[in-house]
Amino acid sequence: MKLISWNVNGIRAAQRKGFLDWLGAESPDVLTVQETKAHPEQLAARLRQPEGYQSWWASAERKGYSGVGLFSKSQPRAVQVGLGIEKFDSEGRTLSADFGDFTLISTYLPNGKASAERLRYKMEYKEAFLDYAKDLRAAGKSVVFCGDINTAHNEIDLTHPKPNAKHSGFLREERDWIDNVLAQGYIDIYRHRNPDKEGAYTWWSLRSGARAKNVGWRIDYFFISSDLLERVVAAEIHPDVMGSDHCPISLTLDF
Repeated sequence: MKLISWNVNGIRAAQRKGFLDWLGAESPDVLTVQETKAHPEQLAARLRQPEGYQSWWASAERKGYSGVGLFSKSQPRAVQVGLGIEKFDSEGRTLSADFGDFTLISTYLPNGKASAERLRYKMEYKEAFLDYAKDLRAAGKSVVFCGDINTAHNEIDLTHPKPNAKHSGFLREERDWIDNVLAQGYIDIYRHRNPDKEGAYTWWSLRSGARAKNVGWRIDYFFISSDLLERVVAAEIHPDVMGSDHCPISLTLDF
């Protein structure tokens, strides 16, 4: 079962850059997308529900902002839009789907760079999100969660760690949250399989030719509950796929 997560930085813009051709060629079982910047009714039918897929959407109240989507070849047992907390769900940041063998959660964490208030909001969302995942684990569910976490975990995960140590995205309190995720039994599966790999990034600034120089950050993740580790076939980053300032990441599981 192949899962892909991709921050598309505007799904309509991604469509103009070949998103549907890429999806048809890649043909994942499940694709989650973040930062869709659209409501489903704003999308052409073939983008809203591509051939061979069913789709679900969590959209922000504010037009052209945030939003996540999920495309699946198979029908999940259940899909939940949001966390059930209005101040987070109004920004369209969470979708979860129960596939029986595991529950998949797609998330787009807030960016905390704009202000101290937005950083607080980001940290509050992180805690609420992790509480939601805890409840699923307590109910006996295996959990995979993925998406744009908007945080690089360790120095290996960005090109310039020292200059960014006091900037949101690499603050100690943000990184501590990922430490807490791991302490609760989740595995950052890409880093688990590639512990020493440098230059493995998922986001590059659109300025100064950063992507061509591979000056980037790894801020997109697949985390799995530890009981799924033996099911992992592959966990990859796909930096050659264009169409966004992020690249897709993938996880293949064997059931």
